Amino acid sequence: MEKLFDILHEDDALLVVNKPAGLVCHPTKNGEMSSLIGRVRLHLAGRASPEVSPHLVNRLDRETSGVVLVAKTPAVASELGKIMEGRAIEKEYLALVHGHVRGDHGVIDAPLGKDEASIVAIKDAVRPDGSAAQTEYGVMQRFSRPAASNPISSLPFTLLRVLPRTGRKHQIRIHLAHLGHPIVGDKIYGGDEDLYLALVEQRLTEEQRDRLMLENHALHARAVRFVWREAPREFCCEPGPEFTAFIEAGTKL
Repeated sequence: MEKLFDILHEDDALLVVNKPAGLVCHPTKNGEMSSLIGRVRLHLAGRASPEVSPHLVNRLDRETSGVVLVAKTPAVASELGKIMEGRAIEKEYLALVHGHVRGDHGVIDAPLGKDEASIVAIKDAVRPDGSAAQTEYGVMQRFSRPAASNPISSLPFTLLRVLPRTGRKHQIRIHLAHLGHPIVGDKIYGGDEDLYLALVEQRLTEEQRDRLMLENHALHARAVRFVWREAPREFCCEPGPEFTAFIEAGTKL
């Protein structure tokens, strides 16, 4: 049987997992293994307490990997939900982006709302009448890799540590693209929307896959930190081999 997920922490109240890239959080019609919540229910099946009813405290996009908190009971979900709503939780992400980001640190402050000009229904964009959104970032490493189409030339990339100050839909992906440095492998905000449509319609060509460079976009939820029941909590996990191999194949600057 396929592995459900990597468990980072588990006790009577809380399950913390490393969600693999390519797995949706919400239930689907394709069986319990096709979603994170379905896999959580499989993991918790047969537990003696009738109170066990898992709730995802935070959610990640399908292609984003990393830390997800799962409350085992409605009471715990309510407690942690209030912490989330009060923004008393710090989330740390790692992102691989195109280009060499100039400054070593910055904050992107740009409101977000629906992209009414896009043919992709779920796409949002920076717009002056949108909801307030701020994303802090810091450069961890700048590097270059040979271009697949021409190994003699090289392409620039940057590894960023990202701390979102708000939690808008697709916030990090939109903000980094707005900065001029879209996330590697991003099919919606990488500059060619047809890549996303091709994925949905199952018509991605090898040329398109080569342009994307990675099967899933290179965004990883590395850590979650908060205070709960008078105790500091921190849960961390490192990105998967595809993410790290992309960096290791490059040349540091």
